[in-house]
Amino acid sequence: MRTRTTIEFQHLTKHFGPVRAVDDLSFTVEPGRVTGFLGPNGAGKTTSLRSLLGLVRPTSGTATFGGIAYRDLPRPLATVGTALEASSFSPGRTARNHLLVAAAAAGIPRSRADEVLELTGIAEAGNRRVGGFSLGMRQRLGLAFALLGDPEVLVLDEPINGLDPEGIRWIRGLLRELAQQGRTVLVSSHLLSEVQQTVDHVVILSHGRVVHEGSLDDFGSSPAVVVDSPDRPGLRAALLAAGLPVADGDSGLVVSAPAVDVGAAAARAGIALSLLQPERAGLEETFLQLVGTGEGVGA
Repeated sequence: MRTRTTIEFQHLTKHFGPVRAVDDLSFTVEPGRVTGFLGPNGAGKTTSLRSLLGLVRPTSGTATFGGIAYRDLPRPLATVGTALEASSFSPGRTARNHLLVAAAAAGIPRSRADEVLELTGIAEAGNRRVGGFSLGMRQRLGLAFALLGDPEVLVLDEPINGLDPEGIRWIRGLLRELAQQGRTVLVSSHLLSEVQQTVDHVVILSHGRVVHEGSLDDFGSSPAVVVDSPDRPGLRAALLAAGLPVADGDSGLVVSAPAVDVGAAAARAGIALSLLQPERAGLEETFLQLVGTGEGVGA
């Protein structure tokens, strides 16, 4: 049975001279869901993650895995898989050799290198030198490295950056699958639009401080529902009969009501639905209002 390990930030603060990059940061990342760590460039996300991984010494506070600092983990790669920079590979070494060296150093079977190359979709490129990889291929190799120890926790910095639409769809599915296995998944991004279809929970950082934490369903607003049916006229009539305001949209009828009320009205009228989707047009606007449009103070 997989160990369920939390990530815990407790009053984490980091100063670089007069600059306060992270300011009294406290939150917990729970297993079994994908948590988005969001904020504009310079908000303090990278400094927070580097503090978590022992690459930066905090001015005060702690960042731990189940109460244990990264440097004190008995088997780091089996506990935490990380991908912070897609460019941190030697260009003259092959992808497979990168993984084999790391596996040997951590006492991981050599066969695991081929398994994660296959899992991340780059098995055919395993014997190619990394210097010829695109940014998207480097992202996949970074994720392969993160998965090498079959870790309980994944910490990924901008993992979608550089991926094509197929790659984005693939990584969304993979991260959700890993969370469903009971792993703890923390994904950072400076754009809500990149991860809003991937994450379940969000922690939003601005100027080194948490400005919002909660489920994605509670964030922003869902002022309307887009609904459609093979019998659109019948659907419109059923919604109007239920007293629900209806307008025409690009992909169906736009109803200013909760999805449960819209579905119930259609069901009472015996109308089969082909689409029932909450509008999330307000998410990005709310995000920008929280973080502002300027740069933060830290990395």
